[in-house]
Amino acid sequence: MHPLIKNVEYAVRGTLPIRAEALSKQLKTDPSNSTFNKVIFCNIGNPQQLNQKPITFFRQVASLCENPELLKVENREIISKLYPADAINRAEILLKNIGSIGAYSHSKGIPYIRNNVAKFIERRDGYKTDPDDIFLTQGASEGVQKVIQLLTEHNKTGIMIPIPQYPLYSATLSLVDAKPVPYYLDEQNNWGLDRKRLEKSVKEARDQNVDVRALVIINPGNPTGQCLSEENMRDIIDFCHIERIVLLADEVYQTNIYQPDRRPFHSFKKVLKSMSHEYQEQELFSFHSISKGMIGECGRRGGYFECVNIDPQIMDQLYKISSVSLCPNIHGQIMVDLMTNPPVEGDESYLQYKEEIDTIYQSLRRRAIKLANCFNGLKGTTCNGAEGAMYLFPQIRLPKKAIKAADKAGMAADTFYSLAMLDATGVCVVPGTGFGQEQGTYHFRSTFLPEEHLFDKFCSSIETFHEDFFNKYKD
Repeated sequence: MHPLIKNVEYAVRGTLPIRAEALSKQLKTDPSNSTFNKVIFCNIGNPQQLNQKPITFFRQVASLCENPELLKVENREIISKLYPADAINRAEILLKNIGSIGAYSHSKGIPYIRNNVAKFIERRDGYKTDPDDIFLTQGASEGVQKVIQLLTEHNKTGIMIPIPQYPLYSATLSLVDAKPVPYYLDEQNNWGLDRKRLEKSVKEARDQNVDVRALVIINPGNPTGQCLSEENMRDIIDFCHIERIVLLADEVYQTNIYQPDRRPFHSFKKVLKSMSHEYQEQELFSFHSISKGMIGECGRRGGYFECVNIDPQIMDQLYKISSVSLCPNIHGQIMVDLMTNPPVEGDESYLQYKEEIDTIYQSLRRRAIKLANCFNGLKGTTCNGAEGAMYLFPQIRLPKKAIKAADKAGMAADTFYSLAMLDATGVCVVPGTGFGQEQGTYHFRSTFLPEEHLFDKFCSSIETFHEDFFNKYKD
């Protein structure tokens, strides 16, 4: 086995989820030995696993593309009773531009869909976008992996990543043998990003002969849920410009914004393009996905990345490595098209689409507040509210006896706590050690995706467990 593979860790599918899967299987065969009747997987942002309803229009179009026989003239009368006219029309347009969804597409993705993505970005940001600068991918993760692989020249190549971070980044860096260059987010200031910390991080790395190439920003944050201000983003761009660093903007949660009046989402491209001439050669890769937002189509594996100010010769190399895997899957590409080009006012499906999107969004906002209140009510626990994304990352100040018990068991204290929570409640979270955290602090990440009608029970089970845990290990 290649030794680098053994170095890869991916906490959201690690020890806790493996134990959760075993418990879930056990519940199906022998539920009598458990105090709960269901495992709740809060370890990963997987909305439809927790019964988030798929968007009807999207599934209608996808189903027609999957079975084009339904669109034949002889079936039109029947189909028109089952599908709205705009869904039928959209499927016909897509199939005209795709051909069979069982065939390979262009390695960068279907040109028609890339053109629609470019129009979406132009509407969002107000600046011209070239479809040739867009690569469709198997979820945003594939795009991130491709770009990090491209940037890594040798084992002294450094990529700046936030701490806490989404472990896709640390895992990918391990796999390509690049150096993670951590910079710490400020928990006391709602997980804000301090430029001085960036400057300290890059200086320390370069003092150790690390060739720092890029800076990863996750905005809105995962696992922390913060949303950057425009002023902060300009400061980050200026930092990258001065330090000659490529900016990697993970923006997959751009529609998961829960305080839009106070902290709206701005794309890094929009902010960059609004800055003065001296910044207009700053290199930027930005990533988006169908897995998040109100869509939650994680299993279809669709996403894209846009290349801004990237040299044409580099673009050729990106195209080459994209060609190795031939093309992204067509189902995911279709969903990217629908995400970036949904029904608009006046379309037959618009009112239903808008109602479904608004219902999911408002429910997520309510659940984010309710779970933050729950965590802040726990003894020894503090939790910043979610400005965006799908997660909360509370800090728990564990009793010394619990820390000693964890040490005796050969595991980190937050893993010990999270495993105890899983065994007591069936709630699967991810310990903070999987994301990185300030030394001497303990956290865990939980989604707020459990169904809203079960949320009171979900919160009360955590509260009961936490009280029992602290009583058991009180100093």
